[in-house]
Amino acid sequence: MIYTQIYLFTIFLLNGLIIGLLFDFFRILRKAIKTPDVITYIEDALFWILTGFLILYSIFTYNDGQIRLFMFFAITIGFVLYYICISRFILKITLTSINFVKKIFHTILSIVKVPFRILITAFKKVFFNPISFIIINIRNFFTKIFKNFCNILKKSKLSTKFVKNAKN
Repeated sequence: MIYTQIYLFTIFLLNGLIIGLLFDFFRILRKAIKTPDVITYIEDALFWILTGFLILYSIFTYNDGQIRLFMFFAITIGFVLYYICISRFILKITLTSINFVKKIFHTILSIVKVPFRILITAFKKVFFNPISFIIINIRNFFTKIFKNFCNILKKSKLSTKFVKNAKN
């Protein structure tokens, strides 16, 4: 009888440790990846759903669905032990590893970007600069023609007749 109670206490103590590990998993996600508030709410709901399933599974598997107060006491002790003793190291090691991998990935990505930037710059010079040069020259050409046409109209008597007829 006492061995069964110790066994159950140990199982639920381990559940508390697992819940602490799950809690740190979501903390690591939040610190490593900046997420909007909606995603944070979803993560929180997912944490509580997973925690509830874990506790219910353990209660039904190891204690035939009987709920005892010492189970929740054991879960709390397991979580607190994890949080006090292990959590700090898990967070530090994991976040340091993630940041290191991010830096390596960022460095590799910046190295890979260089040839693509060179290709894009060359592509712009070969294709877009001549096209924009042609478009600018066509626009300037038509602007000069329009200005010359306006000047000719101003000097001619036809324009004064059109202006007089338009006023009447």
